[in-house]
Amino acid sequence: MPLKTISKAQGLALALLLASALPLQAQDHPMPTPSTGLMPNPNLGRPLYSQNCASCHGAMLQGSDKGPPFLHKVYEPSHHGDAAFQMAVKNGARAHHWRFGDMPPVAGLDADEVAYITAYIRATQR
Repeated sequence: MPLKTISKAQGLALALLLASALPLQAQDHPMPTPSTGLMPNPNLGRPLYSQNCASCHGAMLQGSDKGPPFLHKVYEPSHHGDAAFQMAVKNGARAHHWRFGDMPPVAGLDADEVAYITAYIRATQR
């Protein structure tokens, strides 16, 4: 069977695929240790939530006169996935389930901090 020649674009895509398959250590990324785990720690999200979210969404995630409750079926993972929290913090969110008005972006939080906040919300929802 003759070998098929590939285009430069296909070769680049293959090279990128192979590079992404290298172990994390080979890519100069620290490997997570068993003590840190792979999931964000909800305990680290609680103070971040208190500082950045509670004024609108309530200290106990029950909502307030400024924002909706996270302890509602609308915010379950099957309806608003974890990525929705990342996008809302970064870009803000248009009001579409509630009448609180649009949510502005939340300055000063990086994606890891939002992941901790989301883990705290998910743990509390359970």
